Amino acid sequence: MGAPTHLATRAGARMIRVASVPASHPYVRAVTADPDIVVLPDPPVPGGAPGQWWPPVVLDAAWVERHAEDADVVHVHFGTESFGLAELRAALDAAHRVGWPVVMTVHDLEHPQLRDQDHYVAQLGILLELADAVLTLTPGAADEVWRRWGRHATVVPHPRVLPPGWSAPHPDRAAPGARKVATHLKDLRPGIDAPSAVRALADASRGLVTAGADVEVHLRDRTRDDPLAAALRAQCASEGLTLVEHARLDDDELAAHLATLDACLLPYGHGTHSGWLELCWDLGVPVIVPRIGFLAEQHEDGSVLSIAPFDQPEAVGDLEHALDLALRMPSARSTDRREIVARRAQERAVADRIVVETHRALYSRLVEGAR
Repeated sequence: MGAPTHLATRAGARMIRVASVPASHPYVRAVTADPDIVVLPDPPVPGGAPGQWWPPVVLDAAWVERHAEDADVVHVHFGTESFGLAELRAALDAAHRVGWPVVMTVHDLEHPQLRDQDHYVAQLGILLELADAVLTLTPGAADEVWRRWGRHATVVPHPRVLPPGWSAPHPDRAAPGARKVATHLKDLRPGIDAPSAVRALADASRGLVTAGADVEVHLRDRTRDDPLAAALRAQCASEGLTLVEHARLDDDELAAHLATLDACLLPYGHGTHSGWLELCWDLGVPVIVPRIGFLAEQHEDGSVLSIAPFDQPEAVGDLEHALDLALRMPSARSTDRREIVARRAQERAVADRIVVETHRALYSRLVEGAR
């Protein structure tokens, strides 16, 4: 399983085999896009569907022991929540026992898929205790890791999310129409404060709707909370908001949809970082985020507008102001938007090379130290 360690792809370089948790994820593919790095495929999950990676088999101590010769380092990103604390510690101890350094990227200080955070926070304590190196995405998150756990975390910005080779339709061919604002409730996962976000959007956008703007609320047709979905349908109807229910979109479909927006409101009640925000940035879409976690630190170029959390009384006023600012930025149908997308693609190309090199250098240092 995996490539032999003696294979080299550049002068003096040794191929590094990474057991990543998970492996088949766009973020992982982006940060390991180096010829000297081989990411082992996600092991099949017993009883799981084809392609399912969770719960990650790599975090099973017995699996680690059986595959000791197949990898050089283990890198944990996310997917730990289904493991007990003793199981997680045993897996990391096994990794060290077989000679695998442990790398941890702290994507989430608050888990977006969970309401009760206690177990996840305890897991973070174990991961940050036993990791040989820690990464995170923003300076604020790094400061929080140091404050709470006394670990230094290297800040490595989020890489490009937009699918390779993707391009938006030419503005002349885009459908004409009103300015479009949307919020996406996804499948009503725990990290989304759907009722509060929809209420704030309805209150803040009344003037926009009167002026003819399209204000949409998107909801997946399969949600985790059917009673809440029904309540949201009624809420949108009473508030005059357009509710759009649809199946999960693939990467190209999602990018094509987001590219039509003039502003996107992230409806999060708790969280730390956001890949959705990164995709909007790639597409030149102004993003409005509540001041939770470190969303606003992901891009500090004026394209990410922060507002009070939705449960705060000032949220509506903040959102009105943010919408006004967002709709002064280049519209989805403008040539200026296309120029923004092209410029950001160039910026990403430079930044992402640094991100990949940072990962390769870190893996090399840790593996050589382990040897």
